[in-house]
Amino acid sequence: MSKYFVLAAILLTATACGDTWGQRAVTGGGIGAGTGAVLGAVTGFNPLAGALIGGAAGAGIGAATTPQRRYY
Repeated sequence: MSKYFVLAAILLTATACGDTWGQRAVTGGGIGAGTGAVLGAVTGFNPLAGALIGGAAGAGIGAATTPQRRYY
């Protein structure tokens, strides 16, 4: 059970890494794929399908949530 807490801590520390939309898409995809695989394995769903769905969703969300730089 503690390995799930360690995995969750690693995934949460990697969130929002990156300044550009490409970096955020890659980190979001990695976090989504890892989370999807874990959730797929825990719920009895196919972990590979969970990783594919989570990775695609994470990459899309990561790219869409890139903050705009403000120049003063």
